Amino acid sequence: MDVPLAHLDRPFDYLVPAELAEAAAPGTRVKVRFAGQLVDGWLLERADDSGHTGKLAYLEKVVSPEPVLAPEVARLARAVADRYAGNLADVLRLAVPPRHARVEKEPHEPGEPPAPLNPPAADGWRAYPAGPAFLRALTEGRPVRAVWSALPGEDWPARYAEAVAATVAGGRGAVVVVPDARDLDRLDAALTAALGAGRHVVLAAAAGPARRYRAFLAARRGDVPVVVGTRAAMFAPVARLGLVAVVDDGDDLHAEPRAPYPHAREVLLTRAQLADAAALVGGYARSAEAQLLVETGWAREVVADRATVRARTPAVAPTGDDPQLARDPGAATARLPSLAWSAARDAVRADAPVLVQVPRRGYLPSVSCAECRTPARCPHCAGPLALPSAEGMPACRWCGRVAAAYACPECGGRRLRAAVTGARRTAEELGRAFPGVPVRTSGREEVLTTVPGGAGLVVATPGAEPVAEGGYGAVLLLDSWALLTRADLRAGEEALRRWLAAAALARPAAAGGRVVVVADGALAPVQALLRWDAAWFAARELAERRELGFPPAVRMASVTGPADAVADLLAEARLPGEAELLGPVPADGDRERMLVRVPRARAAALAGALHSAAGVRAARKAADPVRLQVDPLSLF
Repeated sequence: MDVPLAHLDRPFDYLVPAELAEAAAPGTRVKVRFAGQLVDGWLLERADDSGHTGKLAYLEKVVSPEPVLAPEVARLARAVADRYAGNLADVLRLAVPPRHARVEKEPHEPGEPPAPLNPPAADGWRAYPAGPAFLRALTEGRPVRAVWSALPGEDWPARYAEAVAATVAGGRGAVVVVPDARDLDRLDAALTAALGAGRHVVLAAAAGPARRYRAFLAARRGDVPVVVGTRAAMFAPVARLGLVAVVDDGDDLHAEPRAPYPHAREVLLTRAQLADAAALVGGYARSAEAQLLVETGWAREVVADRATVRARTPAVAPTGDDPQLARDPGAATARLPSLAWSAARDAVRADAPVLVQVPRRGYLPSVSCAECRTPARCPHCAGPLALPSAEGMPACRWCGRVAAAYACPECGGRRLRAAVTGARRTAEELGRAFPGVPVRTSGREEVLTTVPGGAGLVVATPGAEPVAEGGYGAVLLLDSWALLTRADLRAGEEALRRWLAAAALARPAAAGGRVVVVADGALAPVQALLRWDAAWFAARELAERRELGFPPAVRMASVTGPADAVADLLAEARLPGEAELLGPVPADGDRERMLVRVPRARAAALAGALHSAAGVRAARKAADPVRLQVDPLSLF
């Protein structure tokens, strides 16, 4: 039943009246009477008898005879709910899109099956010694699991399309999940080229209710063997599933913000395990979770040899090492040191585009007093003040109030200076520095997909970097401190992921491609970027987390809510004996957070204990809600 109460998270038996016997098939949406109310539900199974000794009620209604919940997806949803200490009903809401009656009633006539697909050529995968063997295994239907480290300049949509085509050629289906709509458009085009028309659908929440439900039904009815999409596609029903794949699994867009907060990578890996399917986790960077798959032997890495990596990598240089500081003493404090300046100038002179990655969007997202450097805060809510433009007035980023008459509470000063420079201010400064050179921005307001190959400057926030025709002549990675100094367990990993994604768009060093990172070359993420060795950094990161007892080396759960409610839930939970309690620490508002840490072998016991405790509180009708998250992305 679609009831978000932990103590009701179990199947219930109902009688099927004779008039509904034909329509009430497993997987259909139904309505039942529960506690005097009519509630939505899912028909999971039909049986001849029931173990319930009391009186059974009848189904009230079959909402639709369409069996939208596949048995494989139902098993997966139960496994995901158990892993994340959640309710099956919450997972099913993520797995099956809301019904669209008009689309469901559209005439459906299965067309002629498409002609058999020939296995794709492995030319694109030959740069990786294990690549051709991986494609052969997919064609043969073997459940191979791979962690792929893409080379700089790699056409990753084409490589994923070839893996999917190999799977389809072997008579099986595939599910591929990407972080965002821009990546989805690129992969959609690559799949159309590799598979032809009519063999795949795109499943994304942004497509709209009708298009999304139509694509979902096409997959559920077996009309297409391949589904690609954002995290909305991780539960897509595909017959004879042969491959699950995730692109750039370290991107936080793969984490579902709704309960029970599953991660697309973990859902797909669970699905591969249950369906005995192949799995592909790939990208330019490598997460600690992907490295754990390699080190435990669950997956094999697919990487290029060092000679190929060196031939494909642009020339990468930091600005904070000793040789650079000797030539340019101001490089330690300058936002655009001379090395970055000369790289951009040389690329423009060579009629090549330049990419400038800036971590913050906007104009001046943070300002401070020009006299005493005190951060400027809103007089009403104490939120940070920002300048929207050169002529704009300072306004609060939290409440939106304009602080036209701002005066520093420390020194009384009224002049403001930039504390953090955003993408639009950077574009303005570069436009003055390179007169006559076109300057474009790509970010939240407008995300560019491609840019011409001629001279020009592109200022982009992470994840919004457009592809340049022929590659960028120079890539400048500015304000590295904003990424590296975040109070987050994944700060270094996330910085390297964003840098590699931008640097991969540069031309090889042999073609004049240069990457300048404004950071100290001794830092581990910068070293990994210099050598283009994401696997080394992931192994180092995983080893440090093992030593410190952080995920993914251990399993952690966060319990967030009012202090009394958190204490009440933990008192009810029968936690494993190995469980460690960390905290409490302040959370949003007047709430607090406790962390529970257990060895990975005790992960199921931890999730079960927390779910049972939540059920006890729900049965008591506890007033204060508590948020449970297993393996949250952020621990701070």
